[in-house]
Amino acid sequence: MTIDYQQKIPNNVDLVSDRTLQRALEHWQPEFLKWWGEMGPEGSHKYDVYLRTATSVDRKGWAQFGYVKMPDYRWGIFLNPAGADRRIAFGAHKGEPVWQEVPGEYRSNLRRIIVTQGDTEPASVEQQRHLGLTCPSMYDLRNLFQVNVEEGRHLWAMVYLLHRYFGRDGREEAEALLGRRSGDADNPRILGAFNEKTPDWLSFFMFTFFTDRDGKFQLSALAESAFDPLARTTQFMLTEEGHHMFVGRNGIRRIIERTAEVMMRERTDDVARLRSLGVIDLPTIQRYLNFHSSVTVDLFGSDLSSNAATFYTTGLKGRYREEYIGDDHLLNEAIYPVLELSGEELIKKDAPALNALNERLRDDFVQDSVAGVGAWNVALQKLGIDFKFVVPHKAFNRQIGQLAGVKVSPQGRVVSQATWDTHVGDWLPRAEDREYVQSLMGRVVEPGKFANWIAPPSAGINDQPVECEYVRFN
Repeated sequence: MTIDYQQKIPNNVDLVSDRTLQRALEHWQPEFLKWWGEMGPEGSHKYDVYLRTATSVDRKGWAQFGYVKMPDYRWGIFLNPAGADRRIAFGAHKGEPVWQEVPGEYRSNLRRIIVTQGDTEPASVEQQRHLGLTCPSMYDLRNLFQVNVEEGRHLWAMVYLLHRYFGRDGREEAEALLGRRSGDADNPRILGAFNEKTPDWLSFFMFTFFTDRDGKFQLSALAESAFDPLARTTQFMLTEEGHHMFVGRNGIRRIIERTAEVMMRERTDDVARLRSLGVIDLPTIQRYLNFHSSVTVDLFGSDLSSNAATFYTTGLKGRYREEYIGDDHLLNEAIYPVLELSGEELIKKDAPALNALNERLRDDFVQDSVAGVGAWNVALQKLGIDFKFVVPHKAFNRQIGQLAGVKVSPQGRVVSQATWDTHVGDWLPRAEDREYVQSLMGRVVEPGKFANWIAPPSAGINDQPVECEYVRFN
């Protein structure tokens, strides 16, 4: 069945009673749809896709499933319910009531935070624009489209905040979010990782595993914000971010399972032999893992940051799971270890915790990534394969911060330029790796069929069978 909604913009922010804001957003909507038409999933606009749509924040309304043409998808605006007597949990304003309006002295920094987060959402859609043309199955094609429309909804969430709380400046920033383009030389996206290409499905699964995991930690830090509308918005966004990470985690697991199956059947781990059989060898998967992990690690910013200290002290952005951290939540005297280069070694040095907040969030991300990758190793062990995937050291391949340009192996050892040049092809994807993976990217869209290099999922979507016709091409 096709989902039918009465509201043009589903929301729980009472747009009906704010006609000025509603008109402003309805004016922005055609520009958004124009952008979607130009930069959304290529060739998909007439497809009926089995999508989950949020119509409210409660459990029943969060996940309405049905067939929708993506240009007709109802991108809504949802904030988690307001907490009773919520108080600021950290920084100089700790203990005060949270803010329902933007304090004038923090206006510029808050706008910067919202714009930076908002810019990542359309960027990822642009990066993934062509992937539907090489999907390994209809199941995966549907998951790609689900990720795409939810990134679009996250853009709407940030645009609502800009329109509602930042006046003309906010409207101009909202328009600029549709003007930048991922990878464009003249008008690129704000953050480097969102200007990288996503040329194949192994890259896509790594992106959703690692880069959407960065989204989890950034949104969790913003969910602590003293600016209550931002906190409530990002809390709801986190419900959808989990699915994006699932797509990556499950996708890579299925690639690994298929490769392991062929390895066991043929009794070989020879790369050339496995490639001749059309599967992705495990060392190549590790090199892709190294690349996407290191690019995402840079998204957390400089190891020491005065901006991060300011955002925390002023209550704009907290730490991951702030309420569970057993300190004073002021950090005026606290320290936190950061890495620095000393001769030919990386050493830990205590730094003011306020300035090391990016590093702490990066460490939380790495720990979470290690746990996720560990699940793939368990799967390999069960299949009898003696291979272990490893998350590279956080100093590996860094382009931002104190360690930018320092040559560090995936194990965390500082190496010479000559050693790096000798081994970089063992650590990061080679041109021939990317060419081989690209050669596998043929389109499979018959329901229940899967490309040779990936295993089927263990279950379908929303209790539907794996062989469901998730996309109707019309």
